[in-house]
Amino acid sequence: MTPLAPLVTTFFRKNLAADKGVSKNTLASYSYAFKFLCRYVSLRLGKTPSELALEDLDAGTIRDFLEHLECDGRNTPRTRNLRLTAIRSFMKYVEYEVPSALEQVRRVRAISNKRTQERLVNHLTREEMKVVLDAPDPSTRDGIRDQTMLYLGFGAGLRASEVVGLRLDEIELDQPYPSILVRGKGRRQRRLPLWKEATRALRAWLAVRGAAPAPEVFVNNRGEALTTSGFSYIVKKHAHAAQGSCPSLTNKRISPHVLRHTCALTTLQATRDIRKVALWLGHASLKSTEIYLRADPTEKLAAIEQALPPELRRGVFQVEDKLIAWLSGRKLSGVNAWEDPANRGGPATSSA
Repeated sequence: MTPLAPLVTTFFRKNLAADKGVSKNTLASYSYAFKFLCRYVSLRLGKTPSELALEDLDAGTIRDFLEHLECDGRNTPRTRNLRLTAIRSFMKYVEYEVPSALEQVRRVRAISNKRTQERLVNHLTREEMKVVLDAPDPSTRDGIRDQTMLYLGFGAGLRASEVVGLRLDEIELDQPYPSILVRGKGRRQRRLPLWKEATRALRAWLAVRGAAPAPEVFVNNRGEALTTSGFSYIVKKHAHAAQGSCPSLTNKRISPHVLRHTCALTTLQATRDIRKVALWLGHASLKSTEIYLRADPTEKLAAIEQALPPELRRGVFQVEDKLIAWLSGRKLSGVNAWEDPANRGGPATSSA
């Protein structure tokens, strides 16, 4: 039997952190998956997690665990697939570390993802977004900070981790075109220009931020960097406050990612170019950006315009003037338009 604990610890420390250099978010997601998995298997076999062996994680056990997540843990298929991704990654590592477990690894890695429902992305209208952006009190330190974070979440389309991870040395406000350097998923970097409003808000925040030792731009009252959960709370707080002046926000679940979705759809409607949206959001593949095509009705209308013959394309219907129709030699209501319109109550003709 091969002890499981040493394999798991070296997988996280050496393979993920040192060799692959994955992000903190990936490490946290994978650690959650293995925490739940080890607890499930240990209860099932009557062992402590430290006593588990690699052989205890056979394909049947993994399938039962995934079913347990959905049925008992009420996880969504998407979350279930995320846990399976972590397990597959571990098994790929085991394949080289424990060659004798090749057949077990092959069976586990053959477990397929569950199909998920592709829902339309949640987003805000322009009016709703404006009300949310105006919700923080600009006369207070926290209000200035919160409004700046909202501007970056919407105007720059940043993920929550990118907003709270933004560092002071990644801001360039004294250039002709103010911009920020964003470190996104997969350690991909992109430089984004800033809106005038975002630039103004960022200058205002830096003026009252103080000399906090943290290198991050956004800090709390103790000078510590804000977390993603802290930013989520800020977004929900101001979205709730904005409901008073915008009732349509009442039934909407608003998170930092909803701001990002709203930015993507706004950019798509302005540019009509999905590649520019992908570049702005930092997507590695256009497949990740295609979800916005399904959510934007203007793109579908444009496609219809291209597909329909000219006479069926959209337009404003107008009843043609009888005289102009007669002069054009057309027919009105099945009657010969070259007939004297006076005979049909049209404009009288001169007898001269």
